[in-house]
Amino acid sequence: MARTPSTMLELGTEAPSFSLPDTEGRTVSIHDYRESPGLLVAFLCNHCPFVKHIRDEFSAFAREYQARGLTVVAINSNDAERYPADSPEKMAVEAREAGYVFPYLYDETQEVARSYRAACTPDFFLFDGDRKLVYRGQFDGSRPGNEVPVTGQDLRAAADAVLEGREVPGEQQPSLGCNIKWKPGNAPEWAGG
Repeated sequence: MARTPSTMLELGTEAPSFSLPDTEGRTVSIHDYRESPGLLVAFLCNHCPFVKHIRDEFSAFAREYQARGLTVVAINSNDAERYPADSPEKMAVEAREAGYVFPYLYDETQEVARSYRAACTPDFFLFDGDRKLVYRGQFDGSRPGNEVPVTGQDLRAAADAVLEGREVPGEQQPSLGCNIKWKPGNAPEWAGG
């Protein structure tokens, strides 16, 4: 299993815009969430063992933190032609089975992944109320096979800080997962393309 780290986009970066279809065919835009005190954009997919490893705990995290006011959006940017397990139809099944209570969006052109410099699944980007990047990195230190419990402690600490109006510590660990499945010729230079 490939192990690709986050690119660690520069803190303070303004949230790149997106307008993408969800699993029901509705268009969801970053502008739908202007009033939210925080925005978490998570790059996920259906088949990645790293995503499967945290799926249940991330779903619980989303339910808990959305109830506290955090906006959570997930985006799948994988090439569904070469990886049919990540097709929009399979995304709808995944969202139901995983109990996702947030929009799960499909980035068919991969432009959104490029604008966020998303490199792996899962890859997390947390923005404050001004839509400035305050956290990018791992859910927690758990990985498939390392026997560390999945708690979401790193992302939870950052989200707590955002929701409580505190500064998020700059010492952050990159996420690690499967690489984004770029379409042939579409991988950005920083992704080895």
